[in-house]
Amino acid sequence: MATFAHVRCSFLPPVPQTFADLGIPESLVLDLMLRRMVIEGFSSMTGLSRSIRVSLPIVDLVFKHMRQQQLVEIKGMSGNDYQFVLSAAGKQLAGERFQVSQYAGACPVSLNEYHAATKAQSARISVDRRLLRQAFSDLVVSDKMLDQMGPAIISQTSIFVYGPTGNGKTSLAERMLRVYQDAVMIPYAVEVDNQIISVYDPVVHHPIDHDDVDVDPRWILCKRPCIVVGGELIPSMLELRLDESSGIYAAPLQMKANNGILLIDDFGRQLMSPRDLLNRWIVPLDRRVDYLTLRYGIKFQIPFELMVVFSTNLEPSDLADEAFLRRIHNKIYVEAVDAPAFDQIFSRVVASRNIQAETDSAEYLRKLCLRDGRAELRACYPADICNILLAIGRYEGRPPQMTKPELERAAALYFARS
Repeated sequence: MATFAHVRCSFLPPVPQTFADLGIPESLVLDLMLRRMVIEGFSSMTGLSRSIRVSLPIVDLVFKHMRQQQLVEIKGMSGNDYQFVLSAAGKQLAGERFQVSQYAGACPVSLNEYHAATKAQSARISVDRRLLRQAFSDLVVSDKMLDQMGPAIISQTSIFVYGPTGNGKTSLAERMLRVYQDAVMIPYAVEVDNQIISVYDPVVHHPIDHDDVDVDPRWILCKRPCIVVGGELIPSMLELRLDESSGIYAAPLQMKANNGILLIDDFGRQLMSPRDLLNRWIVPLDRRVDYLTLRYGIKFQIPFELMVVFSTNLEPSDLADEAFLRRIHNKIYVEAVDAPAFDQIFSRVVASRNIQAETDSAEYLRKLCLRDGRAELRACYPADICNILLAIGRYEGRPPQMTKPELERAAALYFARS
């Protein structure tokens, strides 16, 4: 496993110098160069190489073809580099290619290379209770919970996290990413049947700077992804989506989450039914591959190399049948917190919010939380109540106070009357 400035990465593709190395059709690179030249107006070899992220030898091969076809006009030299523009014929061809697709970014990688890279970068986790304790150090987590999570994370399959609301299921799932000590290469785009599928998404992928010029620039070094999707999940988000205006496909969520985690939060409360979601993923979860379809019917396989975490406060048996639950090997119940854990959470929250509390505030808040027929303490109560105290203080133009009357006031705002 190689290292970029102390970041380990198991997949380091070399810079392609020929079309055989590049793995995609020459016509596609020609289209990219034509579209870039329309955008740039005045182009150079090094500029195009930088824009579409391929080596100068490959740009030079395409440029020679363009000169033979009289698609470019050379305007001068800058050192050893040509300065040129599109000819009238070049502009006409570029216009035609823009009608097919407006993609003019990084050159895509082949589907075969994407398969190989994703498999090569599958997570191999080695953790114990001590390392998990460090990863979840900002949460109050019992040893019992860590001992359930450890084997589940090591398995790198799917996890069903369930239990009453407000006890940290989402927080636990999001922090699972901390156990990874390496980074992954993610392609800007993948080519399938001359179509462009955009994969890298700056909203969900977090780049890591590196300066290794010997690595294929069509890939970007990133932290392992963790994508969280909740009630907004709809079936189209799990399929290729074609932008009609640009002619570019957007990768589905599971493809963007490859080599990382996909958290389905509030499972069972999505716009799509649990049955539809589970039926869609019953094969990928079982066989670690998924199938996508281009608009005109071409179907192809992609790796399903990710850990899917389902988080819900609903009963598992109400969401899925036995056949599906069998495919989710790890089921973790997150129970309501006990009094010592509640007090520990309370102390952390009060310290982080810099609120002066009376010595018996935690005990008093526990009593308030268990009033009016409420039978369980929840991990979210201390932070939520403290946030209300802060808001009251700002409203009245004074520092927050944690006295019994103030806790009563905050609890009255927080809890609905039964």
